[in-house]
Amino acid sequence: MKKFIGFVAVLIVTTGLLLVVLDLLYTQVYLHSSQRGKIDYVYNSKARNYDVVILGSSRANNHFVPQLFEEKGLKTFNFGMSGGHLFEADLLLKLMIERKYSIKNVIIETDLNLSNEKRADGISAKFLPYIHDSETIEQQFSGEPDFIELYYIPFYRYVEFDNQIGFRELYNTMRKEPTSYLTNQGYHALANKKGRMKNDLTNLKPIHNKYYEGIKRICAENHINLIAVMTPMCTNVKGMDYFEKVNSIYPEIHNYENAVEGDQYFSSCGHMNDAGARLFSTRIIQDFFSKKQ
Repeated sequence: MKKFIGFVAVLIVTTGLLLVVLDLLYTQVYLHSSQRGKIDYVYNSKARNYDVVILGSSRANNHFVPQLFEEKGLKTFNFGMSGGHLFEADLLLKLMIERKYSIKNVIIETDLNLSNEKRADGISAKFLPYIHDSETIEQQFSGEPDFIELYYIPFYRYVEFDNQIGFRELYNTMRKEPTSYLTNQGYHALANKKGRMKNDLTNLKPIHNKYYEGIKRICAENHINLIAVMTPMCTNVKGMDYFEKVNSIYPEIHNYENAVEGDQYFSSCGHMNDAGARLFSTRIIQDFFSKKQ
């Protein structure tokens, strides 16, 4: 029995040490990566200067064309992340400020994402390699129900989110395998191919969102002009009064849900194609930046 107990003890200690070593190795690889996606591009960077930074979900990533802003002399990058929530947008902006970014304007897409304060696991997992290296990231995750496991159990986060930060991503990161996330200044154009061309927002309710409030506070403290917008939807949508409900909570958010009309400009009901995105971006430039030229 004593031999068995000793064997189990050695096995536990050996496994624990192995997990610690693996955790350190994975983390070191990610700490030296800055070209795989928008999160490592910011985290492992130094000070940058932007006239316009774009934040939000896919409805930012697919809807704002930095090239059109650049043609007006505005250095711009689209940091919108498909599948992301305001949890991630707020954290990414905090990291930019921490790295002394000089930002004149932030355009934040705030519409459907105002309906929840949850993190988007597929996106937020990309911050997790840095959770022990960054107090800002640690604090952002500290209120999450699985924070103890993520923070205190070695290698747990790499196993739990294997698809995002596991071995395959580690391997591609070590090989410096390129991705498309940073091309076109972060903008991802959608084709004309039609997806689902209807939507129902009836059961969606906007809330006083602490992450949007955090973004507003960061911009105010750092003298950044914040432009909050709701972006266009296709024609066949139920519950369009959702956007009015947003304005009843946050009257400062600019409602552009019908700024681009015609389903020929949409790839799916909630996402414009490249032609629609260019129309919309041109309208935003006219409304907010023409007088500054």
